[in-house]
Amino acid sequence: MKTCPFEVNIYHLIEGAKQADGLAVIIDVFRAFSLECYLYDMGAAAIRPVGSVEEAFRLRNSIENSILVGERGGEKCDGFEFGNSPSSIKPQDVAGKTVIHTTSAGTQGIVNAVHADKILTGSLVNAKAIAAYIKKMQPQKVSLVCMGNGGVTPAAEDELCAEYIKYLLEGGPDFDIESKVQGLKTHGGEQFFRKSSQHIFPEEDFYMCTKYDRFSFVIEVEKDEDGFFTRKIPV
Repeated sequence: MKTCPFEVNIYHLIEGAKQADGLAVIIDVFRAFSLECYLYDMGAAAIRPVGSVEEAFRLRNSIENSILVGERGGEKCDGFEFGNSPSSIKPQDVAGKTVIHTTSAGTQGIVNAVHADKILTGSLVNAKAIAAYIKKMQPQKVSLVCMGNGGVTPAAEDELCAEYIKYLLEGGPDFDIESKVQGLKTHGGEQFFRKSSQHIFPEEDFYMCTKYDRFSFVIEVEKDEDGFFTRKIPV
């Protein structure tokens, strides 16, 4: 086992977000923070994560050229332009726009990570970049927060992402990420392969969200007078 110069802890769900300190990585693989990587890759000007639907509407009224993206229970929120599905959004939908984003798990983790010194969003699609950024920053503590399903029950994909980032930071025995990702098809990602739920969870979303290490940037969360906003930082 390689020596890691900083402490790495894994936390879980909303309560875990409340406990997170140091540099916190709020993980939501299916689908919030995978989607945000794709949104930036599609040319979104900015993303503003918010906790409530009401706050999302308030912000849209005050921010020009903004759109609402988000879900409750997986389904698109009423009055929003898009849900939480990366395969349903095209570059022309978001290029140059501010995306106001609210979800059942991921964005709730951001608003509850009140003790963190710095917050990154976490997903498999930029896991290696996250680890590289953390190594560059050299924080004393790293909190990997698995947001799970609705922030209240564990989700295998978020646990896998945390374990993978921890492995990238600390080293250790070989980590067969490919076979573990394939295992999510039957343990964690079943909803993407059931005909009855594919109108909410398209099969393509599974593959988009599990393309590990696709993006070489991190998404850092900051705050201003309008609330939280994020920045894409190349690594």
